[in-house]
Amino acid sequence: MTRTAMFVCAAAAVLSGAPAVAEVPAATQQAAAKPGAATSAQTVRAEMVDGAGKPIGSVMLQDTPGGVLITTDLKGLPAGEHGFHFHEKGLCDAAQKFTTAGAHFAAGQPQHGLMTAGGHHGGDMPNAYVGADGVLKISLLNTGVTLAPGPKSLFDADGSALVIHAKADDYKTQPSGAAGDRIACAVVAAPAK
Repeated sequence: MTRTAMFVCAAAAVLSGAPAVAEVPAATQQAAAKPGAATSAQTVRAEMVDGAGKPIGSVMLQDTPGGVLITTDLKGLPAGEHGFHFHEKGLCDAAQKFTTAGAHFAAGQPQHGLMTAGGHHGGDMPNAYVGADGVLKISLLNTGVTLAPGPKSLFDADGSALVIHAKADDYKTQPSGAAGDRIACAVVAAPAK
Protein backbone atom coordinates (compact mmCIF):
# COMPACT_ATOMS: atom_id res chain seq x y z
CA MET A 1 0.00 0.00 0.00
CA THR A 2 1.46 3.38 -0.91
CA ARG A 3 1.89 6.13 1.67
CA THR A 4 -0.79 8.14 -0.12
CA ALA A 5 -3.26 5.24 0.06
CA MET A 6 -2.45 4.67 3.75
CA PHE A 7 -2.99 8.40 4.41
CA VAL A 8 -6.32 8.41 2.54
CA CYS A 9 -7.53 5.31 4.45
CA ALA A 10 -6.48 6.81 7.78
CA ALA A 11 -8.07 10.18 6.93
CA ALA A 12 -11.34 8.49 5.91
CA ALA A 13 -11.41 6.53 9.16
CA VAL A 14 -10.75 9.66 11.23
CA LEU A 15 -13.40 11.67 9.40
CA SER A 16 -15.97 8.86 9.72
CA GLY A 17 -15.21 8.34 13.42
CA ALA A 18 -14.65 4.63 12.67
CA PRO A 19 -11.79 2.62 14.14
CA ALA A 20 -8.87 2.57 11.72
CA VAL A 21 -7.23 -0.51 10.24
CA ALA A 22 -3.79 0.17 8.84
CA GLU A 23 -1.15 -1.81 7.00
CA VAL A 24 2.09 -1.94 8.98
CA PRO A 25 5.40 -1.13 7.25
CA ALA A 26 7.88 -4.02 6.88
CA ALA A 27 10.33 -2.47 9.37
CA THR A 28 7.64 -2.52 12.06
CA GLN A 29 6.90 -6.19 11.39
CA GLN A 30 10.18 -7.15 13.06
CA ALA A 31 8.78 -5.85 16.34
CA ALA A 32 6.16 -8.63 16.37
CA ALA A 33 7.06 -11.32 18.88
CA LYS A 34 8.34 -14.70 17.73
CA PRO A 35 6.74 -17.86 19.19
CA GLY A 36 8.10 -18.46 22.68
CA ALA A 37 9.71 -15.02 22.98
CA ALA A 38 9.06 -13.03 26.15
CA THR A 39 7.36 -9.67 25.62
CA SER A 40 5.67 -7.06 27.77
CA ALA A 41 2.63 -7.08 25.48
CA GLN A 42 0.25 -10.03 25.18
CA THR A 43 1.13 -12.20 22.16
CA VAL A 44 -0.59 -15.32 20.83
CA ARG A 45 0.09 -17.64 17.90
CA ALA A 46 -2.83 -19.31 16.12
CA GLU A 47 -2.73 -22.13 13.57
CA MET A 48 -4.77 -21.55 10.41
CA VAL A 49 -6.49 -24.53 8.77
CA ASP A 50 -8.05 -24.85 5.33
CA GLY A 51 -11.48 -26.23 4.38
CA ALA A 52 -10.18 -29.80 4.73
CA GLY A 53 -8.89 -29.08 8.24
CA LYS A 54 -5.26 -29.19 7.05
CA PRO A 55 -2.78 -26.69 8.60
CA ILE A 56 -1.70 -23.97 6.16
CA GLY A 57 0.43 -21.81 8.45
CA SER A 58 0.18 -19.52 11.41
CA VAL A 59 -0.98 -16.10 12.51
CA MET A 60 0.69 -14.04 15.24
CA LEU A 61 -1.41 -11.54 17.20
CA GLN A 62 0.28 -8.98 19.42
CA ASP A 63 -1.54 -6.49 21.61
CA THR A 64 -0.20 -2.97 21.15
CA PRO A 65 -1.27 0.37 22.66
CA GLY A 66 -3.15 1.07 19.39
CA GLY A 67 -4.84 -2.29 18.75
CA VAL A 68 -3.82 -5.79 17.67
CA LEU A 69 -0.91 -6.32 15.27
CA ILE A 70 -1.71 -9.30 13.01
CA THR A 71 1.12 -11.03 11.13
CA THR A 72 0.35 -13.94 8.79
CA ASP A 73 2.56 -16.66 7.35
CA LEU A 74 0.18 -18.77 5.25
CA LYS A 75 0.41 -20.89 2.11
CA GLY A 76 -1.91 -22.98 -0.04
CA LEU A 77 -4.63 -20.36 -0.47
CA PRO A 78 -6.36 -19.57 -3.78
CA ALA A 79 -4.96 -16.53 -5.58
CA GLY A 80 -6.90 -13.27 -5.44
CA GLU A 81 -8.58 -10.95 -2.94
CA HIS A 82 -10.24 -12.45 0.10
CA GLY A 83 -12.38 -11.14 2.92
CA PHE A 84 -10.31 -11.22 6.14
CA HIS A 85 -12.27 -10.87 9.40
CA PHE A 86 -12.36 -11.74 13.07
CA HIS A 87 -15.44 -13.81 13.94
CA GLU A 88 -17.21 -14.04 17.29
CA LYS A 89 -16.47 -17.64 18.37
CA GLY A 90 -13.23 -19.56 18.70
CA LEU A 91 -14.54 -22.64 16.87
CA CYS A 92 -13.11 -23.70 13.51
CA ASP A 93 -14.90 -26.88 12.42
CA ALA A 94 -13.94 -27.53 8.78
CA ALA A 95 -16.67 -30.18 8.44
CA GLN A 96 -19.22 -27.40 9.02
CA LYS A 97 -17.41 -24.99 6.66
CA PHE A 98 -16.34 -22.86 9.64
CA THR A 99 -19.90 -21.67 10.31
CA THR A 100 -19.10 -22.62 13.92
CA ALA A 101 -17.06 -19.39 14.13
CA GLY A 102 -20.32 -17.42 14.18
CA ALA A 103 -20.86 -13.92 12.80
CA HIS A 104 -18.28 -11.16 12.54
CA PHE A 105 -16.81 -9.95 15.82
CA ALA A 106 -18.75 -6.71 16.28
CA ALA A 107 -17.08 -5.14 19.37
CA GLY A 108 -20.08 -2.89 19.90
CA GLN A 109 -20.50 -1.79 16.28
CA PRO A 110 -23.73 -3.10 14.71
CA GLN A 111 -22.91 -2.60 11.02
CA HIS A 112 -20.48 -4.42 8.74
CA GLY A 113 -18.14 -2.73 6.31
CA LEU A 114 -15.20 -0.36 6.26
CA MET A 115 -17.29 1.95 4.05
CA THR A 116 -20.28 2.02 6.43
CA ALA A 117 -21.17 5.43 7.90
CA GLY A 118 -21.12 5.47 11.68
CA GLY A 119 -18.53 2.75 12.20
CA HIS A 120 -17.91 -0.88 11.32
CA HIS A 121 -17.50 -4.16 13.18
CA GLY A 122 -14.32 -4.34 15.22
CA GLY A 123 -13.44 -7.52 13.34
CA ASP A 124 -13.68 -5.93 9.88
CA MET A 125 -10.35 -5.53 8.08
CA PRO A 126 -9.16 -4.77 4.55
CA ASN A 127 -9.19 -7.61 2.03
CA ALA A 128 -6.12 -9.83 1.96
CA TYR A 129 -4.43 -10.37 -1.40
CA VAL A 130 -2.98 -13.81 -2.15
CA GLY A 131 -0.52 -14.07 -5.03
CA ALA A 132 -0.35 -16.79 -7.68
CA ASP A 133 1.98 -18.73 -5.37
CA GLY A 134 -0.82 -19.15 -2.78
CA VAL A 135 1.15 -17.30 -0.09
CA LEU A 136 -0.30 -14.71 2.28
CA LYS A 137 2.31 -12.78 4.27
CA ILE A 138 0.94 -9.54 5.68
CA SER A 139 1.14 -7.44 8.80
CA LEU A 140 -1.64 -5.05 9.71
CA LEU A 141 -2.96 -3.27 12.76
CA ASN A 142 -6.63 -3.62 13.73
CA THR A 143 -7.56 -0.76 16.09
CA GLY A 144 -11.09 -2.08 16.72
CA VAL A 145 -10.04 -5.05 18.88
CA THR A 146 -7.74 -5.91 21.77
CA LEU A 147 -6.31 -8.93 23.57
CA ALA A 148 -6.79 -7.17 26.92
CA PRO A 149 -9.98 -7.70 28.97
CA GLY A 150 -13.05 -5.67 27.97
CA PRO A 151 -15.85 -5.42 25.40
CA LYS A 152 -13.46 -5.31 22.42
CA SER A 153 -11.42 -8.31 23.60
CA LEU A 154 -10.88 -11.24 21.25
CA PHE A 155 -10.27 -13.29 24.41
CA ASP A 156 -13.86 -13.43 25.66
CA ALA A 157 -15.33 -16.62 27.20
CA ASP A 158 -15.56 -18.53 23.89
CA GLY A 159 -12.57 -16.95 22.14
CA SER A 160 -12.67 -15.66 18.57
CA ALA A 161 -11.59 -16.82 15.12
CA LEU A 162 -9.72 -15.25 12.23
CA VAL A 163 -11.50 -16.29 9.01
CA ILE A 164 -10.50 -15.98 5.36
CA HIS A 165 -13.37 -15.90 2.86
CA ALA A 166 -13.54 -17.17 -0.74
CA LYS A 167 -14.24 -13.75 -2.27
CA ALA A 168 -13.35 -10.12 -1.61
CA ASP A 169 -15.36 -8.15 0.96
CA ASP A 170 -17.24 -5.32 -0.76
CA TYR A 171 -17.01 -3.29 2.51
CA LYS A 172 -20.72 -2.47 2.60
CA THR A 173 -23.16 -5.40 2.11
CA GLN A 174 -24.79 -6.53 5.36
CA PRO A 175 -24.03 -8.62 7.30
CA SER A 176 -20.69 -9.82 5.88
CA GLY A 177 -19.65 -7.91 2.76
CA ALA A 178 -20.77 -10.59 0.26
CA ALA A 179 -17.38 -12.27 0.84
CA GLY A 180 -18.67 -15.78 0.21
CA ASP A 181 -17.75 -19.09 1.82
CA ARG A 182 -15.26 -19.42 4.63
CA ILE A 183 -12.15 -21.15 3.28
CA ALA A 184 -9.70 -20.94 6.19
CA CYS A 185 -9.94 -20.40 9.94
CA ALA A 186 -7.73 -19.95 13.02
CA VAL A 187 -8.91 -20.15 16.62
CA VAL A 188 -7.90 -17.08 18.64
CA ALA A 189 -7.87 -17.87 22.36
CA ALA A 190 -6.03 -16.73 25.44
CA PRO A 191 -2.95 -18.84 26.21
CA ALA A 192 -3.49 -21.57 28.80
CA LYS A 193 -2.29 -20.52 32.24
